[in-house]
Amino acid sequence: MSDATPDEEARDLLETLVSIPSPTPEEAECAEALAAFFEDHGRDVFIDEVGNVRAPADDSVLYTSHIDTVPGDIPVRVEDGENGPELWGRGSVDAKGPLVALAVAAVRTGVSFVGVVGEEVDSRGARHLIAEREAPEAVVNGEPSGWDGITLGYRGILQGTYVATSESGHTSRPENNAIQDAIAWWSAVEETFGGDEYDPVFERVTAKPVHIEGGTSDDGLAVETTLDAQLRVPPSYSTDEVRELADAELSGSGTVNWKDAVEPTMQSPRTAVGRAFRVAIREAGGDPRLLRKTGTADMNIFAGAWDCPMATYGPGDSDLDHAPDEHLELRELDRATAVLEAVAEDLQ
Repeated sequence: MSDATPDEEARDLLETLVSIPSPTPEEAECAEALAAFFEDHGRDVFIDEVGNVRAPADDSVLYTSHIDTVPGDIPVRVEDGENGPELWGRGSVDAKGPLVALAVAAVRTGVSFVGVVGEEVDSRGARHLIAEREAPEAVVNGEPSGWDGITLGYRGILQGTYVATSESGHTSRPENNAIQDAIAWWSAVEETFGGDEYDPVFERVTAKPVHIEGGTSDDGLAVETTLDAQLRVPPSYSTDEVRELADAELSGSGTVNWKDAVEPTMQSPRTAVGRAFRVAIREAGGDPRLLRKTGTADMNIFAGAWDCPMATYGPGDSDLDHAPDEHLELRELDRATAVLEAVAEDLQ
């Protein structure tokens, strides 16, 4: 397959946006640069009260991706790689490459666009969007899938904090203290969701402790502990079902404060969006790959609120998400932008 013609406009915009650090919640400067790109092309655009860049237009499809990145200082530069020039920098893959491809394609085809904030932390931009506007006819969310990949599924996420307190006492006593209660509860949760190691990860509940603290209280009268947990939820479960199973393992000495629940999603490849991507990728010389991701993305938020077909797509190798060597092959950007133009034209 021959390389796509270098898309200098997309490449220039990518370098501009990657050169502006935008770790959550510091997206404002990058958002202004993105909005300026739409203004320069004569598009109506505004930055809403939470910081989203919104360019409403033809709602036959909404193109959207996130402006924020995780922290990390990677010097921005273009290097010669095995497959041509590569742009290095934090966010080049996750997700300013997809953001740029979607923005450029939206300008060229006249479809609606939103650059959202906060995806890496709490999806505040996507949550604000679903509360503020009606559903479009279709959604394409931007995350790295590779130019020939179409992401149709994401696991959901359930987050909570286990809290327990016990009376202080000599460590020679046989009764569990709060720290032991936390460990016992978490061990039971892991056993509950252990599943079959041969099942695909996408189809399993993955339970991970992300932070634990414990010890004698300041007044010396109690032992206290907290354990922050994340459980990734496959489409075969709801977050309510997973929460009930985790709560069932409580021994009575602790409680869990569940604070965030995002449902899993699995989109059909037979929708108008899935078909448009398959056709566009094949016409560009690729062999479409249908993907399921083990993490969670803004598409989960949109799918939970809007009854319309959707998919996630964008240039880049997702193995480089958040990595210290994050970089994007620029020919991936060229190809993905061309595919997104074709998809928008198909759906219009």
